[in-house]
Amino acid sequence: MAGSDDIIEHAADFLRRISPEGRAAARRRRERRRQAFLRIARRVVLACLGILAVAIAIGFVVPLQTEGVFLTMIAMALVSVAIILWSRAPDFTPEKVATTDLHLLPSQTGEWLEQQRLALPSPAQRQLDQLTASLEAITPQLAALDARSPEALEARRLIGDELPELVRGYQKVPPSLRRQPLNGGPSPDKQLVEGLGTIGEEIARMNARLADNDLKALATQNRFLEIKYKGDGEMGE
Repeated sequence: MAGSDDIIEHAADFLRRISPEGRAAARRRRERRRQAFLRIARRVVLACLGILAVAIAIGFVVPLQTEGVFLTMIAMALVSVAIILWSRAPDFTPEKVATTDLHLLPSQTGEWLEQQRLALPSPAQRQLDQLTASLEAITPQLAALDARSPEALEARRLIGDELPELVRGYQKVPPSLRRQPLNGGPSPDKQLVEGLGTIGEEIARMNARLADNDLKALATQNRFLEIKYKGDGEMGE
């Protein structure tokens, strides 16, 4: 019979799935899988069409026998398998993520977090849904940054270092101890959830700071246009 903790865990997981964040995260995962499938299918179709075109061209010169048709089919099958294997999504690791280009940092960190989802408690999975949305929101801001700027270095440290380190630190704790309060403090499960929440809040603040610079620049440009054109018109009157 399931214990009370398991019942609570399943209930929390159900609520996560039906929450707006959970539904949005599920849509994003489905869209990523769909796009990946379409990319692979397109490559396979183009490769098979290329092999077929070559076989037809050869057939105009040397009529293809049964063996030729069979070899063509084998070549198409082998190339298709090779493309599928070659197109598999890379295994992201924190070490690889930390050295990636700044504009790819949020998406690759999000991919790595998705790979860890099933190993995390349900409350942490809810935090992952919110984190993924925050990472997507900050991506355009990071893409516009100079990679050597203090803001870029801060983002790389937070997203590419501290966030994965928090998750990996939790995963090192034996599963039997994750729900138990340790040394009078919160349980590892709760520490993970609180840590993810703190990082999510900091990402949101970082996004707001970066956007604030753009808003100020827009306001300055608007003020310049008002002075230049509306001011000239008023003076002419």
